Order: sequence, then C-alpha cells, then structure tokens
Amino acid sequence: MKYGMNLLLWTSDVTEEHFGLLENLKEWGYDGVELPVFDMDESKFKNVGDKLTELGLGRTAVTVCTPEENPISDDASIRAAGLSRLQKAIDMCAAAGVTHLLGPIHSALGEFPGRGRTEEEWKWGQEILAQAADHAKANDVTLVCEYLNRFECYFLNCADDAARFTREVGHSHLKMMYDTFHANIEEKSITDAVKSCADQMVHVHISENDRSTPGEGGVNWDESFAALKSIDYDGWFMIEAFGLSLPDLAAATKIWRRMFTTEEALAKNGLAFMKSRWEG
Repeated sequence: MKYGMNLLLWTSDVTEEHFGLLENLKEWGYDGVELPVFDMDESKFKNVGDKLTELGLGRTAVTVCTPEENPISDDASIRAAGLSRLQKAIDMCAAAGVTHLLGPIHSALGEFPGRGRTEEEWKWGQEILAQAADHAKANDVTLVCEYLNRFECYFLNCADDAARFTREVGHSHLKMMYDTFHANIEEKSITDAVKSCADQMVHVHISENDRSTPGEGGVNWDESFAALKSIDYDGWFMIEAFGLSLPDLAAATKIWRRMFTTEEALAKNGLAFMKSRWEG
C-alpha cells in the first residue's frame, strides 16, 4: 500500500515555495503526493517533479473540467476544448513524472442542466475520454475518472456507473477511482459499491464526511477498509481534505468553518489512522 496526501489542503498551485512542505511530508512518512493541475506551466511542473524525485516521493495529480471545456457538452467546439484541456493536463503530468491524472474529468464540475444525464452525453464523454486516454498512454499516464455526489455533479454519481463508463470504453489507460466522501453520500452499501468497481478501480481518496481529518468523522471506516481488503486493493490511499486557507477552493467545496486544528496535525493524524486501519 502507498500512502499519499493531496496538496489542495495547502495550495492549488505547487511551486518552489512549497518544497519545504514536500520535505515535511516525506519526513512524516508519506510515500507520495497528489498535485493540483490547474495552471498549465510545463516548466513549473518539471521543477516540482524533479524535487519529488530527489525526495523519493511518488506523485499523482488531480484536475477538473470547466463549463467552457466540457467533454459532454452538446456543442462540439466545447467538447474539443475539453479534450484539449485534458491533453494539456496530461502534458503537465508527463513533465512532473505523474503516473495517474484523476478527478471529475468526465464533465464540468458544478454544472447542472436540471435533469439527469442523457445517452448522447454518455456517448460524447466516452468518445472524448477515449481520445484523451490515447494521449495519456503515449505519455505513460493513466486517466482516472472520479464520480462525485449529486450536489457537485449529475453525470457520474456512484461506483457502479463510473465503472461501467470506463469498462465500456475498454481503454488500458482509462480507469476509475473510489472516494470515501462521495461514497458516504451516494452508496447504499459500501461493500457492494467497492465490489462493483473492483476491476476498474486504481485509486482511492481517503476523505472524511466533513472533509477534514480521516478517522474523526462519520464515514464507516470499518466497512470501507474491509471492503477494500476483500478485493485485494493495493494502490494509493490518498488523503483529500480541504480547509479555509484557499478562499476559492473553500467556496467550491462548501467549507464554511474550520474543521481541524492545523494542516500538519491533519496530515500526521490522517496518516497514522490509515496505517492503523490497514496494517493493524
């Protein structure tokens, strides 16, 4: 098992000023980090990647799609812009030595038409993601679709749907992931959800129901870890937590009050929690 920390707890733009943080995460016992990919500056990502290599830290990355770059838009030019955005994000990953690019890369975050998804959107999303996966394969990056809860997305809301989406595409470099926060909202059975996507799941976000320190909230961790062990999961456990330090991100993730003492305490306690539940 590999244990990582999503850097969105501190920043949406990792630069040299965060190298001390990377050193701390290595010292605290993390195996790797998850890089936000929003600013498409290849030289910056190469610099960060070189530092991570120096520290011996693995890396994955996360990005989103915007309404202007939406893979499931009914406007072909917007779908093309969505593909271009994903290809640029893949290039940033290649520059930084990232192995997996994940997130709600299937549709625009927070965009709602007031209805459920359509068959056309399903087809458009698969067409765009298949093309993006070709580019990802050429750069040794795996694309990983993240399903979100109904309040953030309408396109993919549960493990079974996300797994079916990637399974139907059938591309070696397009898979899906599981997030304990979204599952806590959407899944009727954690065990059934995990088993439904076992053949497609390559990444796990460890995220508490209040988005703060894992193990200090209401997620059913006993069932969650038992289900993951039952399918012999052996990828990343990546903590995803959010605070108030980034106003735009706090607004997007609906964080209105402080839910932990310090970022350092969250990172240290979260890592200890994951290890105690998985290795204990």
